This record gives sequence, C-alpha cells and structure tokens, in this order.
Amino acid sequence: MSDNPVQYRRVLLKLSGEALMGDLEYGIEPKVIQRIAGEIATAREAGVEIAIVIGGGNIFRGAGLARAGMDRVTGDHMGMLATVMNALAIQDALESINVYARVMSALQINAICEDYIRRRAVRHLEKGRVVILAAGTGNPFFTTDTAASLRAIEIGADVLLKATKVDGVYDSDPMSNPDAKRFEAVSYDQVLADKLSVMDATAIVMCRDNNLPLRIFDLTRPDALVRAMSGDEIGTVVTA
Repeated sequence: MSDNPVQYRRVLLKLSGEALMGDLEYGIEPKVIQRIAGEIATAREAGVEIAIVIGGGNIFRGAGLARAGMDRVTGDHMGMLATVMNALAIQDALESINVYARVMSALQINAICEDYIRRRAVRHLEKGRVVILAAGTGNPFFTTDTAASLRAIEIGADVLLKATKVDGVYDSDPMSNPDAKRFEAVSYDQVLADKLSVMDATAIVMCRDNNLPLRIFDLTRPDALVRAMSGDEIGTVVTA
C-alpha cells in the first residue's frame, strides 16, 4: 500500500472486460484476474470500502453485435449477461484469497447472485465485503461506464476509478500520435467539449452534475490499482 494515509473511505472501481483478457484474444486470463484480486485485497486490508462495476467486452459487446445486424436490445442483454460471468470470475478470485465478496446484478438471476438493492449494497460495504455490480444498469442503450457513474453516486463513493490500458487522458490518441500530451488534471466540461476519450458523455455528465471525482489510470502497471485506491496522484483526475 502507499506510504500515504488512505484518502478514500469508499471507492467504485470501473473495470473493462478487456482488462481481464491479458494477452488472450478473448475471455479471461487467470493470471490477470488473480493479480487484480490481490491488489483489491491489499486496498481492502487498508480499510478502503470497494465496489466494482465490470464490463463484458471480453465476451460480448452489445453495440458491436448490433452493428453486425443483431437487434440492439438483444445484443445489450447479451452484453449484460457477459458482465455477470466476469463478476462471478472476480468473486471467485477474491474468495480464493479469503476476501469476502458479493455479486449483485441489475438483472434478476437469483440462482447465482443477489439482486442489486442500494441499501443492501451499502450494508455489504460497511461490513467489509467487496461488492461486484453486474449487468450494467439493467437497461439497454446504457454503457457500463454510465452504470459505474450511477452506482458510484448511489452508494456515496468518494471517487470513481476507471482502470484502463492507458496512463490517463491525452489530447489525442497516444497510440497513433507519439506527440500526444497527457493531462494531469482536466475538467468535465473540457472532456465533453473536446470529446476526449475518457467515458461516454452520459457518464461524464452524471459525474459533473453530482461532483464525483473521476481518475483514469493504467491498470497494467504494477501496484497501480493499490496506488489509485490509496489516493496517489497517478493517471489523470477529472473534476469541476
């Protein structure tokens, strides 16, 4: 853990489904999910209450299926089910290292996970359990980024942490432009006005309107997740 005192009481971590792939073309890489679980455990031991929203892009992505000709609502529901699969994998990885975790789904799948109820989710957090929030918002046409903003606001998170493969927000795509400049900090309004690749516009507006700080960081760097959860100045912070 960071040498600095823990700055966050409660965080919401947004993980993309792609973050679980590692070097695979699709699916879940066991080594990656075990490393993520280990860092979550370290932050939890330091006293941080942790909720997680997970995407499903490593298995299915509703918008992509829709572009291929599938009905968008059907595709989005398939994507929601993919997030449940990822959530169960994260729960298993956490429980294998003795971290209590609960999967809560926006879709009713009572045989394998709990329904998402805000008060119950908060109670799990207060008891020291990691809460994994699956199935997005439960509605088609909404991304898991928007679900992350919504759930973070609902549970009273101090910050929304978005784990990516890039070490922050750039003024252009750093993959195609070697001269792209990274922001240490940027405002919600600039993200929207300049169409910076952070999260979808709905998610950014929700963060802005509810004064929820957002930090984007590179999950692939050693201990980056632990540092982000302890309040270290890594990646890019998005605030008013």
